[in-house]
Amino acid sequence: MPNNLSNIRIAIIGTGGMAAQHVAAYQKMPNVTVVAGVDTNENSLNQFCATHNIEHKFSSVANLVSWGEFDGVSNVTPDSVHYATSLELMAAKKHILCEKPLASNFAHADEMAKAAANAGIVNMVNLSYRNVGVIDKAATLVADGAIGEVKHIEASYLQSWLVQPAWGDWKTEPQWLWRLSTLHGSKGVLGDVGVHILDFATYVAGSLPKHLSCQLHTFHKADNDKIGDYKLDANDSFVMQFQLENGALGTLSATRFASGHINDLRLRIFGDKGGLEIDLNSEQGQIRGCLGDDLEAAIWRDIEFDEVKTNYQKFVDAMRTHTQCEPSFKRGADLQRILDAAEASSS
Repeated sequence: MPNNLSNIRIAIIGTGGMAAQHVAAYQKMPNVTVVAGVDTNENSLNQFCATHNIEHKFSSVANLVSWGEFDGVSNVTPDSVHYATSLELMAAKKHILCEKPLASNFAHADEMAKAAANAGIVNMVNLSYRNVGVIDKAATLVADGAIGEVKHIEASYLQSWLVQPAWGDWKTEPQWLWRLSTLHGSKGVLGDVGVHILDFATYVAGSLPKHLSCQLHTFHKADNDKIGDYKLDANDSFVMQFQLENGALGTLSATRFASGHINDLRLRIFGDKGGLEIDLNSEQGQIRGCLGDDLEAAIWRDIEFDEVKTNYQKFVDAMRTHTQCEPSFKRGADLQRILDAAEASSS
């Protein structure tokens, strides 16, 4: 339980690239202290804790739990490790913010969601695009009936790091190469960024898919499709067609070969009374609508939106108040069920 709620103590499990973002977010908050780091890689752990001035270091989750002087964790381990590490933490009744995707398959994700509910802990998935106000604004407008009955959706997530070195050289750097190899725990673009655009689109639409079909593809990228120990067999692009439970039809797509688009998310959602267009190619993004009296003349206008609390802030607030917030492990499991169905439909 929190230390009298006066100071929330956070442990970071996994010290790879994303872990730095978690630490930076927590260290900006008053009365929040990152007290420990955990990693099986001693060199990475030592460097991470020194860089971020973290006092305690542990080589395993078991050792961290045995110590026990923490309230919640950010689980920033590789995707395939989320399941085992989170179950260990939930057995100790520690609050968890877990990186996406929640697990490598629906069975594990569902078990995690049920275990979190039984443990009575705050549980969240770090679907990072919930941190921007345009998504909440769009979801509110749709829920309030601004576009009427949702009929059609188009959504995409475009990255270009396989064709331009904006984030580094993927051919030589393990932090990128593992994302291209199923043997290293990657679910490809479907699991890595597909989960974001799926959450984005269905959260705004207020409905999950009831039917879908998906085509996944892995492109040739190196001699023998291998670099060192990394077999480059994870999917690089996907296109999904679906029908939502509310009856709307839509398409989702994502790729790492979108030349000229470093990291762009787009959503267009149309109803019988109007439409919305959301672009996230900057930190805050933008939203436009063709609504009400503008519909007849097809006039599109920019829509104002407010900033929202980040997932990190919501996680800390939820620990302080002992309340659950979204996106929860249940949401993560719902998304994983859809990802599993998409993967199965392409095989």
